[in-house]
Amino acid sequence: MLDAGRAQARILAPGESLPYGAQPVLLAETTVYGATCVEGMLRQWGPLPKPWLVLVADAPTRPVAEARYLVRALQARLAGVATVPYLPMLRAVRDPEQAMEHKDVLAAAEKLRRTLEGK
Repeated sequence: MLDAGRAQARILAPGESLPYGAQPVLLAETTVYGATCVEGMLRQWGPLPKPWLVLVADAPTRPVAEARYLVRALQARLAGVATVPYLPMLRAVRDPEQAMEHKDVLAAAEKLRRTLEGK
């Protein structure tokens, strides 16, 4: 969803350096477990630039209160928080190209891109 023919998103291996000018992004589901994993990652973050947190909805409802509170408590350690709504079609696609055939996914991707770019 983030690439859109531009720079390639990639996963960094533990201990790998962040490429110059890259914006780190953490992905998590909107669950207590997802928020707890983000908290653990931020405890070990070190001197890297603050990452964006992208929360991907795991259900068509609002996240539970405990997950919302934990994310709110972590916001000072983040560059920002962006959300991706629940998109049921993502459960049935084989790859990102197939997902981008759906108008709801395209709209969510564009909104996410604008948020991360500060527009």
